[in-house]
Amino acid sequence: MITSAHNKKIQELRALQRSSRERRDAGVFIVEGVRLLEEALSAGWQAQAVFYTENLEPRGRRLLEGFAARGAALQPVLDSVLAAASDTETPQGVLAVLQMQTLPYPQKLNFVLIPDQVRDPGNLGTMLRTAAAAGVQAVFLPAGVVDPFSPKVLRAGMGAHFRLPLLLLAWNEIQAEAARHGLRLYLAETGSGVDYSLADFVSPLALIVGGEAEGAGVDAQALADQRVFIPMPGGSESLNAAVAAGVLLFEVVRQRGLGSAR
Repeated sequence: MITSAHNKKIQELRALQRSSRERRDAGVFIVEGVRLLEEALSAGWQAQAVFYTENLEPRGRRLLEGFAARGAALQPVLDSVLAAASDTETPQGVLAVLQMQTLPYPQKLNFVLIPDQVRDPGNLGTMLRTAAAAGVQAVFLPAGVVDPFSPKVLRAGMGAHFRLPLLLLAWNEIQAEAARHGLRLYLAETGSGVDYSLADFVSPLALIVGGEAEGAGVDAQALADQRVFIPMPGGSESLNAAVAAGVLLFEVVRQRGLGSAR
């Protein structure tokens, strides 16, 4: 039982919560809460260690059994200690250190999302959650995007990280991947290009959605094959990045008939 927030392991957890460099160097990230850890366990992700409090509810206890069966170390801690290591205001009594991995994706991609200059964790997490729901096959993440494994992105993603291949790529690598898979790059713009409902979203594509403040960067602008816009008859200047991504992604679903009842 760990009884002090000054314990070395707890200090390491705090560093992983705060720093993308610490996460990247260690090749791990932290997931908190019963629901997210259930998603991770169900998807087969490996945990190095699971920290928990003694009053953990039955659902949480089942998580401990599942991760322990896969070789994770279980570490009981005091409530106050877990609170010190947590990134949430109301910890649910369990958090785990998970190993980073890149999920496999199809040899021939035809549906990709590229968030560009998206720096708000809630926006990126919501975009990933929406992408997973829409059946996106992979997400290309260029430099300038907030760390997808930061705590706030993970919470907003609601488990999308465990089902959706996330690839950290430079723009020259994105260009090469687009060429290799025959992807047409559509860039979402405000009031510029083609009405999104008239664009050809049936052919293989990658959708570039720019960030909250200044939109897409110069690299995205240079590589875009076509610009599309979402009409806004209400007169607003722009949409929230995650909302815009949702509109565009589900237009792909509509055009391809992917939403038909099975």
